[in-house]
Amino acid sequence: MDAVSLAALIRQRKLSPLEVVDAALARIEQLDSTLHAFCTLTPELARAEARRVESEIVQGRDAGLLGGVPVGHKDLILTRGVRTASGSLAYKDFVPDEDDVVVERMRAAGAVMLGKTNVPEFGYSPTGHNPVFETTRNPWNTALTSGGSSAGSAVAVATGMCPIATGSDGGGSVRIPASFCGIYGFKPSMGRIPLYPGARDERYPGVSGWESLEHIGPLTRTVADAALMMAATAGPDMRDRHSLPKAAFDWMQCLEGGVRGLRVAYSADWGYAAVEPEVRRVVGQAVRIFERDLGCVVEEANPGWDDPFAAFFAVMFAETDLKGMREMARKYRLSTHLVNALALPWSAEDFTNANMVRKSVVRKMAQFMSRYDLLLTPTLAVPPFAIHMQGPEKIDGRYVQPAEFLCFTFPINFTGQPAASVPAGFTADGLPVGLQIIGRHLDDPTVLRASAAFEAAAPWRTKWPPLVADSAAAT
Repeated sequence: MDAVSLAALIRQRKLSPLEVVDAALARIEQLDSTLHAFCTLTPELARAEARRVESEIVQGRDAGLLGGVPVGHKDLILTRGVRTASGSLAYKDFVPDEDDVVVERMRAAGAVMLGKTNVPEFGYSPTGHNPVFETTRNPWNTALTSGGSSAGSAVAVATGMCPIATGSDGGGSVRIPASFCGIYGFKPSMGRIPLYPGARDERYPGVSGWESLEHIGPLTRTVADAALMMAATAGPDMRDRHSLPKAAFDWMQCLEGGVRGLRVAYSADWGYAAVEPEVRRVVGQAVRIFERDLGCVVEEANPGWDDPFAAFFAVMFAETDLKGMREMARKYRLSTHLVNALALPWSAEDFTNANMVRKSVVRKMAQFMSRYDLLLTPTLAVPPFAIHMQGPEKIDGRYVQPAEFLCFTFPINFTGQPAASVPAGFTADGLPVGLQIIGRHLDDPTVLRASAAFEAAAPWRTKWPPLVADSAAAT
């Protein structure tokens, strides 16, 4: 059941929060030994929080927007009193004494935490494996990756373990697993949900927050559930200097009104990227829905920048505690791809050149979006690939760097714009493909409205991985 419905039925005392939590835990018990969405489960804490919510409702008090809704929290996001291992041997026993802002606000809104969801080490990968926990598997084909870094969050939502899970997105880490798992992932404008202490400081040696790249956002099965989480968590916080003022709009009302008449650009490949033909086919069909069914004026166009792939990784490591992480690499067995990146001879000129590329991307995107209300692209250049890889070696017959399949997501972290991945359809092999919807600077409402309109025209919420259907039938 979706979070909006659950919260309403719990508020009306037609469902018990404890009953809901027990159902969620039963689903986890059925499926998670195969999928490994959760790396730390907190069943007793969840039941205690459910009893507290039930008590509030019985006494006639407001239990909050998310009152009784079970949620999972990404294991890079700090949770007071609950292990936050960040997929690293260096932090495998770390228990924070404070919550990240998003957790703090979801607790206050009555959400019930089921546990922590699996991630690659410190989030430095678009996949779902790390040195500490079992690898997170794609529910549509367990031999394939779920995507990352919000790997476990996406799988938990895609299989009905919970209707909402938190994600963080520094280069696509909400949108990547949403695309690979066939669910909705929303990256709001940078600063809508404050980031603290996710942008870690000297109290967390070696752990780096990408302060100018990272966004917190929801992974859900429906667009309305994402809007509900935004309503509960968005707004300023003095601990995050990038946090935005309180929005001048109602998050739930953003879903209304449709998109007829909007000017929409569609870029199939940015003009330079390698994209698998099946992705082009599925996304092209989804884009036609915007023109044929939703009444948009769609035009194929590219923003016009050169490939900023190398610059993105330089900016990412410019915001990394290189000294602390290199020391950590000498003490612990870090992931090979991370060790290799830390060994690169980064220079000040690498970082300043990368920042100039970023400024160029931001300027060209602003000029481009002055002509359009929305920009549509594939979310990713490929369907899900095999586990324990960083990315495919070839895309559409062209040799690429492992992470080049992220070509559509990371530029939108450069710009900080709102963007979402919606399920566009399936490949001939039955694998999910995502469509990315990008809005203008700070125009979260139009992204949500377009997402809701597309969801109504091409609904996906009843499409479950066969593994889920088989489990339900067995039960």
